[in-house]
Amino acid sequence: MSRKLKVVYQGEPGANSHLAALEVYPDCEPVPCPTFEDCFAALAGGTGDLGMIPIENSTAGRVADIHHILPHANVHIIGEHFLPVHHQLLGIRGARLEDVKTAQSHIQALGQCRQRLRALGIQPVVGADTAGSAREIAEAGDPTRAAIASSLAAEVYGLDILKPDCEDTAHNTTRFIILSPTPVPLAKQNDKTMITTFIFRVRNIPAALYKALGGFATNGINMTKLESYQLEGKFFATQFYADVEGHLDDQALRFALEELEFFSREMRVLGCYPASPFRDQIREPAPQLGLRPGE
Repeated sequence: MSRKLKVVYQGEPGANSHLAALEVYPDCEPVPCPTFEDCFAALAGGTGDLGMIPIENSTAGRVADIHHILPHANVHIIGEHFLPVHHQLLGIRGARLEDVKTAQSHIQALGQCRQRLRALGIQPVVGADTAGSAREIAEAGDPTRAAIASSLAAEVYGLDILKPDCEDTAHNTTRFIILSPTPVPLAKQNDKTMITTFIFRVRNIPAALYKALGGFATNGINMTKLESYQLEGKFFATQFYADVEGHLDDQALRFALEELEFFSREMRVLGCYPASPFRDQIREPAPQLGLRPGE
């Protein structure tokens, strides 16, 4: 009997990361970890084969912890997954929505339901994670306390769904990256879009960022994401995280990365992996010039 693939995630059983792991790897053994640091430690220590880690949400923005951990972790991004997130307001069995005074959840989930909670007159309470909050509410047995978590968490902890789909926006989606302790090189496939992710710091010279990124424009590389964040509390020490479309074997991308390295203090590729099909659903159409005859 073959051993099941172990996929680590942050949170408790029933978390959205748990759902994401099962969507991508239905036959895997999901392994819950208390913190993101524990997830990375499990990958480094061999107790996890892969990691399913949230990196950004369409409503609440980036998951800040990950951007600070990734540069120091010896892991490789081998894939991505987009999970449409539907938050449920959960209460103990028999509880009524009108009696609920507080809703506990992870700060990201609370941010994704901010307007709905305000409209219901419910006070948000920050918890360690979504599923853990559901467990705590089940254990407390207080009908005035609720949790925001998944429908799976409702099943796991025996809670009622008092308000379904209480996220503020219909497009509420979380992007996950799939991490591996070892690289998984993928050959270039002309029929598939590839994503290359890297981090870099620029030299402390005028227009360094402009010059560093110029190679992507001149080589026709589409940059789908660029984020900056401060390092070690230093306002002048900025690190950048970027996603671009292309494979490392593409000559144009190689030229762009070479130019980036010339203007960077450090640059490291975190992974080259197939783009999720979800990207095609959200891709904006190319603008049409709309020139009239004779122009």
